[in-house]
Amino acid sequence: MHLSGTSLRCFLEVAHTGSISQASARLHVAASAISRRIARLEHDIGVPLFERQPRGMVLSEAGELLAAYARRSRLESEQIVADLRGLGGPYRSTIRLAGSEGFGRDVLPEAVVTFRESHPGVRFRLRVTSPSGATQEVRDGAADLALTYSLGPEEGIRVEYAQTHPIHALMPAGHPLAEREAIALADLLPYPLALMEQGTTVRQLFDICVAAEGLEFEPAFISNYSGALDGFVRKNGGVTLAGYLTYRGRLDADGLAAVPLVNPELSRRSVQIQSMARRTLPAAVSAFRDHLIRRLETA
Repeated sequence: MHLSGTSLRCFLEVAHTGSISQASARLHVAASAISRRIARLEHDIGVPLFERQPRGMVLSEAGELLAAYARRSRLESEQIVADLRGLGGPYRSTIRLAGSEGFGRDVLPEAVVTFRESHPGVRFRLRVTSPSGATQEVRDGAADLALTYSLGPEEGIRVEYAQTHPIHALMPAGHPLAEREAIALADLLPYPLALMEQGTTVRQLFDICVAAEGLEFEPAFISNYSGALDGFVRKNGGVTLAGYLTYRGRLDADGLAAVPLVNPELSRRSVQIQSMARRTLPAAVSAFRDHLIRRLETA
């Protein structure tokens, strides 16, 4: 059985959008042609690749396997073409990164700058998104590497590096708790608290922790943008929760202090460098991964 590039491209677009009509609009291919290609693939393979549900086309178990193969195949094809054109040598290529917001502000730009000091021919593209969004960028093949927070294993992802980073309370340097070596969430009850919206790893662990300990917080400020939480704290509005790694270089300049939280649930999160499972990374990507690991380990 031969899997044509056109059929795989149609298949991946339907997998990505969950809709034949949306795939048709994005690929500028008739919906009937895409439907026939999907049906032909399913007939040749002998198993359904999608579950037809009211909310759209959802990959079956076999479809997930084929999608993972097709994404790796597409990336490898792109790399071979770049190599043949002389643009994909070890240090003349473009590395596509994804990162959650905290890492997109300082950690990744700093790593890019220091890497390019030795390898100026390497170019970078960075997409800043949610932690789960960064992981999905890698899973879909849109990014070579993701630097993000994770609470556990992710399907279709290889963890290139992982390090536990407990959550800290971020506050103005003059705050009454700023000189403490460590605090518990209960210590924050008397003070205004700023939190990310639900769905982020910090918020998930916070909600688990307060439920387990029977605490009741009424956040003074909630946002989907960590920069807004920073501003709230810098203006002496109160306290927020964050990973120390994403703020370590700006604490003094911003007049802030980061105090570790001792609640065990808040230590479940790890910083991960992620790549697509079973993919062979190009030389430049591997070199940057190693460079980023060294910077994280010395943080």
